Amino acid sequence: MPAEVFGPGYAFLPKDDLLSFEEIVRLVKITVPMGVGKIRLTGGEPLLRRGIADLVAMIAATEGVEDLAMTTNGALLAHHAEELALAGMNRVTVSLDSLDPEIFAKMNGTGAKVERVISGIMAAKNFGLPIKVNAVIQRGVNQGQILPLARWARETDVDLRFIEYMDVGETNGWNMSEVVTGAEILDILGTEFELEPRDPAYRGEVAVNWKHAGSEREIGLIRSVSAPFCVDCQRMRVSADGKLFTCLFAEHGQDVRVILRSGGGDRTITRAISAIWGAREDRYSELRGKVEMKKAEMSYLGG
Repeated sequence: MPAEVFGPGYAFLPKDDLLSFEEIVRLVKITVPMGVGKIRLTGGEPLLRRGIADLVAMIAATEGVEDLAMTTNGALLAHHAEELALAGMNRVTVSLDSLDPEIFAKMNGTGAKVERVISGIMAAKNFGLPIKVNAVIQRGVNQGQILPLARWARETDVDLRFIEYMDVGETNGWNMSEVVTGAEILDILGTEFELEPRDPAYRGEVAVNWKHAGSEREIGLIRSVSAPFCVDCQRMRVSADGKLFTCLFAEHGQDVRVILRSGGGDRTITRAISAIWGAREDRYSELRGKVEMKKAEMSYLGG
């Protein structure tokens, strides 16, 4: 959530415009029988939501939820790690694009301190929460952090995923020349680490993963730019204000909040979601450079 956008004068949505915890859990209960087994709470920044551990506990107690994860910038994680673990969170993904304070500050845009994020990671580990670290690599900014991050992740005993710099939203000034491809990242890693490829754990796994030789720790690559995976994408996103998105690069979502609040039964909502999902034709990553379209911001949709 960039500080230059979400400054002191930013007009946030009124509370009533946001889905309540009960509405979120109802959506979870409706979609689990439709095949949704993994739930991820993301952002903006999910730890800013008051009472977030209560929502975690409610989802964790829902029959059929196989995996409950969270993606966070980590700045508040040290404060919340224990209650998240006790509430039933299965794992946490933390964004950490650099170990260098100046580079980190330049990339995250929120004023967060890298030391605070690392403290959050260590706190989560101490309370038994499995951690995965995501690092977006942008040429000319943090390309030199690939090896330091990989060394740190192995020493800290966390899994690491490098993500190609993507054109999510309209405000990050994306340019193809700033993309460090997965192949380039793998070449850099190969100068120091012996890596063994791992087979996909399931269809639609967004990362291609390698294990350190002689270790269970992994390094993954998310190659949305150089190797799009639209055909296998199985992710449905619901924004905090109840818009259902079938693609990270979509401009608009379908309003399910109005359906939830219209008094319709679960079958009505099931049919509406099935119709939205069945009609999806999203494949922006495959068409990148060939089409022009506006896209929702990462601060709105999360990862």
